[in-house]
Amino acid sequence: MKRLIRPGIQDLVPYPPGKPIEELERELGIQGSIKLASNENPLGPSPMALEAIRAKLNTLHRYPDGSGYYLKSKLSEKFHLPLDRILLGNGSNELIELIVRTFLEPGDEAVQPFPTFLVYEKIVKGAGGRMISVPLADFGLDLKAMVNALTPRTKILFVNNPNNPTGTILKKLELFQFLKNIPKEVIVVMDEAYVEFVTDPDFANGIELLGKHPGIIVLRTFSKLYGLAGLRIGYGFAREELADYINRVRQPFNANTLAQAAATAALDDRAFEEQTLHTVREGLQYLHERLDKMGLDYLPTQTNFFLIRVHPGGREVYEKLLREGVIVRAMDSYGLPEYIRINVGLPEENERFITTLKKVLTLT
Repeated sequence: MKRLIRPGIQDLVPYPPGKPIEELERELGIQGSIKLASNENPLGPSPMALEAIRAKLNTLHRYPDGSGYYLKSKLSEKFHLPLDRILLGNGSNELIELIVRTFLEPGDEAVQPFPTFLVYEKIVKGAGGRMISVPLADFGLDLKAMVNALTPRTKILFVNNPNNPTGTILKKLELFQFLKNIPKEVIVVMDEAYVEFVTDPDFANGIELLGKHPGIIVLRTFSKLYGLAGLRIGYGFAREELADYINRVRQPFNANTLAQAAATAALDDRAFEEQTLHTVREGLQYLHERLDKMGLDYLPTQTNFFLIRVHPGGREVYEKLLREGVIVRAMDSYGLPEYIRINVGLPEENERFITTLKKVLTLT
């Protein structure tokens, strides 16, 4: 059987998703759990998105709009870019896979910071490529080291901004200078899944960078701010030529009907956007204040999640929190064994997390 599997596939490690609440409660025989592990929107989905879904339910016997015309038109209006520069995907994860399938050949290299979003390496290796990981510098992307890691075999460069799991960002001037040193034939993937949560005015917005390098592809998602993670809908922006090549590779109906309708409506749901951002910022302030009082170190963030350093280690604290019905993310798979990562929840969920964390640390 091993001879049937392409070299490298056996070495892949499945992506560790956040534990579903239903699975945890079934395993441990508990109820009333909370999940702060997957950087999801604690408010749920956009109400306008839900209304749009209900209106489309009686059309599910029809195939989706393969061109995504209405969603692309709404995105074009919002970001002032033509439709032929806009990409849609089954989550931004699929867009990452489409980029790799379009531009990377077996034996080619990709460069990423590390730790970062684990899916990059999984997809690159699954396509027969080689991932070059550049360690972070003080939890931020080491741009100089990333440039030095480029070789004639480098086809793709991943820049996760803000970076997951650290919540750190790159600023305009440093990224402008960085792009000057990137060969024009290298694809630069600017993954901005958490861009809407950024408050720093010096943040390097990928859309503003599209003209700075011919190979830039900007990726975004409806999973976080708009609360549509379960529908799997992401989008991106690229030069017309690059978008055309990617569209030749993608499946014709990769963005389903309900996802397109919900995302189109969510873009108009300003009240929900504001409520989400308010909830996240208030929640971060509360959590940081409580952690300061507990004397725990945490990483400042420009996202809806952040890292907390815990003793005796992230995995042990994660397991103890699990048994108390609080789901967070252990960071050992990211090379950060001393940390857990949490996302902001509802006020009562944030309070429960702090209370439970105090309890398990006291018992350690």
